[in-house]
Amino acid sequence: MAEIRLAGRPPSPPRRHLLAVSDLGREDVERILGTAATLARSLDREVKKLPALRGRLVVNLFYESSTRTLSSFDLAAKRLSADTMSLRSSGSSVDKGESLKDTALTLAAYDPDVIVIRHPCIGAPQVVAGATAAHVVNAGDGKHQHPTQALLDLYTMREALGRLEGLHVAIVGDVLHSRVARSLVEALALVGARTTLVAPPTLLPRGIEALGCATTTDIREIAHADVVYVLRMQHERMLPGAAFVPSLREYTALWGITPDRVRAGQVVMHPGPMNRGVEIDPRVADSGAALVSEQVRAGLVVRMAVLYDLLTSGPVEIVRALEVA
Repeated sequence: MAEIRLAGRPPSPPRRHLLAVSDLGREDVERILGTAATLARSLDREVKKLPALRGRLVVNLFYESSTRTLSSFDLAAKRLSADTMSLRSSGSSVDKGESLKDTALTLAAYDPDVIVIRHPCIGAPQVVAGATAAHVVNAGDGKHQHPTQALLDLYTMREALGRLEGLHVAIVGDVLHSRVARSLVEALALVGARTTLVAPPTLLPRGIEALGCATTTDIREIAHADVVYVLRMQHERMLPGAAFVPSLREYTALWGITPDRVRAGQVVMHPGPMNRGVEIDPRVADSGAALVSEQVRAGLVVRMAVLYDLLTSGPVEIVRALEVA
């Protein structure tokens, strides 16, 4: 993971952060997914809490709405016995004009071990990493990166299909505004899988092929994929008045994931929240091919693994924690 030294302070051991998928190597991904698989054993126990991060403080700083990401980070920390504090921009001093840096400096006074941040502006996690001594995890910055979503998606695919190497994943929908798509393309390339992006021409970013993926506007191309990964239209990131598709009805007709477009043996994923009847037909979303609930469950154990990986020495300690808890 990335290391950032804090300017103007005495030298100290560098802090590791997870700001983008590019902070990870293939070994890092394998280690985190392996740790998540070990931690998943704790979910089936009567007593689910582990003592691994007792006495640590994890702060969730969220400037955007969230259900799955915020709840899973909060629960992940608690399952590892860490103390947690969650701060949303609404109702905080942000409403009074406080800058992100000043908010980070305020939180730094509590000496947090990890700050998990979601923010609408690209680069916000780097600001927090530069203003505090905490490990920083990017839980989504604008349309830039969402590395833990990519990790949980890899975990879900591997659990469902038994491998990552050689998989073909078709990512369908609003790629232009999607941090999930960017992170997932990079993560899939890291583990030897390949990606095809499928979208209207107005929703395919220029030059995104440089990340190591193919692109097409033809929905029929999803027939060749092992995984169909569906994205929603991200209206909140579109400029007011911008028309990327003639209408949602036409988008659904041309690029919506319907039962007749999913072949036998394929699995379907969606990062949520879903717009049923727009990018995905309810019959697909509720079918046996859909792994949406599995993604949510994976989000918990993968985020447990990320927190554990940042703050402890390695997988051996997890085994001990499971044995003594």
